[in-house]
Amino acid sequence: EAGVDMLSLIKEYRLPSRFPEPVVKEAQKFGDKIEEKDIQKRIDNRKDIIFTIDGEDAKDLDDAVRVTKMENGNYRLDVHIADVSHYVKENSLLDNEALIRGTSIYMLGRVIPMLPRELSNGLCSLNAGQDRFTLSCSMEINKEGKVVSSEVYKGIINVKERMNYHDVQKILDKSDTDVLERYKPYIKDFETMAELATILKNRRMEQGYLNLDIPESKIDLDINGKVINIGKYETSFSNEIIEQFMLIANETIAEKFYWLQAPFIYRVHEDPDIDKVKELNKFLFNFGMNIKISNEKVYPTEFSKILEQIKGKEEEKVVSNLILRTLKVAKYESENKGHFGIASKYYCHFTSPIRRYPDLFIHRIISKYLDNNYDVPEKWIEDYMQKAEDRARESSEREKIATKVERESEDLKKAEYMEGKIGEEYEGIVSSVTQFGIFVELPNTVEGLIR
Repeated sequence: EAGVDMLSLIKEYRLPSRFPEPVVKEAQKFGDKIEEKDIQKRIDNRKDIIFTIDGEDAKDLDDAVRVTKMENGNYRLDVHIADVSHYVKENSLLDNEALIRGTSIYMLGRVIPMLPRELSNGLCSLNAGQDRFTLSCSMEINKEGKVVSSEVYKGIINVKERMNYHDVQKILDKSDTDVLERYKPYIKDFETMAELATILKNRRMEQGYLNLDIPESKIDLDINGKVINIGKYETSFSNEIIEQFMLIANETIAEKFYWLQAPFIYRVHEDPDIDKVKELNKFLFNFGMNIKISNEKVYPTEFSKILEQIKGKEEEKVVSNLILRTLKVAKYESENKGHFGIASKYYCHFTSPIRRYPDLFIHRIISKYLDNNYDVPEKWIEDYMQKAEDRARESSEREKIATKVERESEDLKKAEYMEGKIGEEYEGIVSSVTQFGIFVELPNTVEGLIR
């Protein structure tokens, strides 16, 4: 029966598939309009031309952006994030439920959200044409892509247009006259965004950002949840615009609160184990490549050089996979240890409070600092140091389960799809080699084992 496969995963991992009635009631009591009395304390950005850019089917819109050119030639980037902590107060029913869930889980054809729909698709979602409360980070960025000054504040915005990646790409490529006509007044805005994103990306690549180009699968289901097609999820530069803006906002916030010595949750990606890097080098040696290890330390730039060298080559797939396996898994911690994969000294998750608990948690901390003009009681800091540690650990656990479920739901659908293809022949790429056989990946991202 349709949907039973996904239901079985929900049962297997004991996922909370429904919100308890009292939690839903708590979400409903906010209504669908923001409170007028709360506006005075906020910076009013409702007249600014602000956009959300997401996939076509996204419903929970956490982030909105605006880029302007300043008189001194620098860029001003405003990243506006839904102020979820304004509604989801600590120890409320909503908060306790969000903590249990830890993250939204995206299974094929269904979402198990962290917050009820009334908030996640309603009052907290930055829907176009609606007044919404935000926690915002405005940055002045120079032509080298360096943040020269930044400001964090509580705001109110009204998004001009809900854009999707495809349309933004068409605007940048000038490839669709209808789209160009429709968004004519904003073309310059998107061109400025692309300019800044390119600068940020280039700077990041120089620092050793690991651009692991491992394609995601796009799995199309019919109304009964049966797979009709599987292919690569195509991304374009418009996806990268948002990615670069979110990365820089996350870094800016993390660095700011690190120097304030605030209790915080960081997104940590530690350096890889040297022994694993040496193992990887044995393999890379066959391709005439090598990752330099100096004084038992390895730098992200070494990995990014290899990734540049293999781009577009036959061995790209297998080398990327091996590099991925050599790296550690990123996790949440209350201590800042940097992020190897994005070559960053300070990093946190600030931009998705609708669907990730750590983001919501640090929003609360940021709010506390803003409300108290950065003069926060010692007792509160001590309390939150412990809380940050606990919440980081719990969130990492929930994230592991979510990743597992998302992977398994994909694997189930891929197996179901290929079941109808038994007897057919395909060309594929050997994606990895183990003692018990070789894994082969087909152009449509489906992977199988040949013993």
